[in-house]
Amino acid sequence: MSVTVYDATPCLLGEGPLWHPERGALFWFDFLGKRLMSKAQSWAFDEHVSAAGWIDDRQLLVASETALFVFELDTGLRRDICALEAEDAATRSNDGRADPWGGFWIGTMGKGAEPGAGSIYRYFRGELHRLVTEITVSNAIAFAPDRSCAYYTDTEDGRILRQPLDAEGWPDGAPSVFVDARGEDWGPDGAVVDADGRLWNAQWGAGRVACYGTDGTLLQTLNLPAPFTTCPAFGGADLGTLYVTSAQQGGEAPAGQTFAVRVDATGQAEHRVIL
Repeated sequence: MSVTVYDATPCLLGEGPLWHPERGALFWFDFLGKRLMSKAQSWAFDEHVSAAGWIDDRQLLVASETALFVFELDTGLRRDICALEAEDAATRSNDGRADPWGGFWIGTMGKGAEPGAGSIYRYFRGELHRLVTEITVSNAIAFAPDRSCAYYTDTEDGRILRQPLDAEGWPDGAPSVFVDARGEDWGPDGAVVDADGRLWNAQWGAGRVACYGTDGTLLQTLNLPAPFTTCPAFGGADLGTLYVTSAQQGGEAPAGQTFAVRVDATGQAEHRVIL
């Protein structure tokens, strides 16, 4: 599988790629640069931004270090809808994704990766609910196509967990270990699940994305020319392209660039956020 550079703009810390199905466009973030990115343009903010879901063809729900807000792509206007640990100046948002019910899951973490400082929340029907506490680096939030479970990880812990969900998308019982990467010299970062239920995980420090079967078995790895891959997203007209963000982390190009890989898989269309 050939890897190409989708966008050569270097990101200090690329994060949160999102393929907008109605606009047919990829959006992503340079977290440390405080920017929302696309091929056509970028938008600067006065605080860190890290993840988004799509509301309609004009609006995104964006997670920042203090809030969830609606962002108008055509006008650049922002409208806050709820605070996100705004009272805690030591934390910020990290990984997030819309769920199949129209909710939005978002993780937080300490700005210095302080142990246990973060949480994972679900914004649903106008309210923000805390689901998981004592997370150090929240990542890998993704959802099975049959709605049976969510996935998430604490990168510092090294395990990707599988969380059963009920009919409304709430956690139902205790999570189980899906992938155990403790002891590896890399950490599980962002992830996405394809239409067949396989999980594709960017692995920080390994320069790759790994694909796991529905039972957690490693099926394949995609090597990329950036050691700090951060998050994958399926996109393209047929949802057959895997886009991968990366971080510069003191390196030179192509580190920090955004990549595209044609894969033998079809992604799920990203779910719409219902406010």
